[in-house]
Amino acid sequence: MKIISINAGSSSLKFSLFNMDDESVIASGLFERIGIEGSKYTIKYNGEKISQEIELPTHVDAVNILLDKLTDLNIIESLDEIHGVGHRIVQGKDIFKESVIVTDEVMEKLDTIKGFAPLHNPANMLGIEAFRKVLPNVPMVAVFDTAFHQTMDEVSYLYPVPYSWYKDFGVRKYGAHGTSHRYIANQVKKILGKDEYRLISCHIGNGGSITAIKDGKCVDTSMGFTPLAGIMMGTRSGDIDPSIIPYVMEQDGKNASEVIDDLNKRSGLLGMSEYSSDMRDVLEKCDEQNERAIVARDKYVRRVVDYIAQYYVLLGGADVIVFTAGVGENSVPVRRQICEELACLGVKIDIDANNKRGEFVKLSTDDSKIDVYVIPTDEELMIARDTMDLINR
Repeated sequence: MKIISINAGSSSLKFSLFNMDDESVIASGLFERIGIEGSKYTIKYNGEKISQEIELPTHVDAVNILLDKLTDLNIIESLDEIHGVGHRIVQGKDIFKESVIVTDEVMEKLDTIKGFAPLHNPANMLGIEAFRKVLPNVPMVAVFDTAFHQTMDEVSYLYPVPYSWYKDFGVRKYGAHGTSHRYIANQVKKILGKDEYRLISCHIGNGGSITAIKDGKCVDTSMGFTPLAGIMMGTRSGDIDPSIIPYVMEQDGKNASEVIDDLNKRSGLLGMSEYSSDMRDVLEKCDEQNERAIVARDKYVRRVVDYIAQYYVLLGGADVIVFTAGVGENSVPVRRQICEELACLGVKIDIDANNKRGEFVKLSTDDSKIDVYVIPTDEELMIARDTMDLINR
């Protein structure tokens, strides 16, 4: 069975084609600058990589070219080999507690909640609509970033604000990166060989979230009503005093949307370092003893450690801590610094093991009180698995 996993942005379309018999990736790629001058696509398959600049007025055009290339390049013999298409959807609110087969009714519900993720959900829906038009007889599945976090209880997901805000406006914690955290939880279950465990999953990249997981279910997570909350990120501030917003509005003559835009796009590592949102660039500046970069790095680490410590108490301890995503999988110094600051919890890591990048590795020593792993995440595979499971029911 062959499944395509899709992550559609407002001007992009990322795909992975899986052979679900062995969960191998047959091909993957990216269509970018859709509807913008200079659009192009890149496809990787069979150890090769092809790129071409080509006009891509709409997502439907991108889908048509993608499917044409899959057959033209003999990646598949015909479109009949595609048994399902899974689509990443950032926000499912509390309406979608698990992945679903896409129907007209599902699309109508998605339309009613698109305002909860205005930068993501409309783009995700564009991807679904494009594939439904080109492959009308192939099942489509929507996989939600927020679904994994629906197991949180009210103490975790409600904010200490007027309850009417939740009842009337849906103001609550929804979280994000749920598909990644669910993948990590599944991998940890396999590693431990048991269903009962306490896991702190650290998805830290340009965006980032920390999730407390007990026995495979989310107990709490750092991101909130939107992905702006929680730890400090590449360009996002994470948690701040909300009174800063009206204060900056008054001081700088900005409206609320402009300040929120600053908190989303010009804060975090970029804002504090005044140099870059990329941890690799910030660490280079740290090596040069750049003060702004050092403070930015240390603040980033502090925020991650704060949430790990908080969730350690919430879970009544931790069996496993996992690092994943861009920084988590690749940043040797950041992982080391985080673990050094967790030494009071009995965390000990092997420095040589920590020197590895982008691969599965156990970082902790035998006498560490908590097992620490790097596990590369695979959200695309989770999307493909959900798609296969639903269409086989």
